[in-house]
Amino acid sequence: MALPTFEKKRLIGLIAILSFGLTALLAVLLPPALGPLIPAVFITGYFILIPLAVVLGEQFPLVASDEPDAATGSGATADNPIAALRERYASGEIDEAEFERKLDRLLATEDLDERFERMEADRGEKSRERDLELE
Repeated sequence: MALPTFEKKRLIGLIAILSFGLTALLAVLLPPALGPLIPAVFITGYFILIPLAVVLGEQFPLVASDEPDAATGSGATADNPIAALRERYASGEIDEAEFERKLDRLLATEDLDERFERMEADRGEKSRERDLELE
């Protein structure tokens, strides 16, 4: 999964600000003998770290991935409440009776959601048919 654009922009902005700030600070504080260090800091930030963040995305070492860790199996989100419920049951947070009750409730809710989506799709189709008939 690619890194969200917002997170990528934040990381690039952070690298740019730190690179520029550190370059300016070094330009003021360093003695002239260490002058070559100043462009090295600037080049490292702008021409090495920022392109790496753009190209590597979430695999860049400074970026935490939103994807669940396959080794731990963590990361069940609201997108998959059944997986979250299974994790709670497997970790012992809830007992079997509560698991079954909540699972039944989730499945019933999913059935209602599917019916609602079908009804909305049917309404959209009927509306389009009416619009075509009126034309």
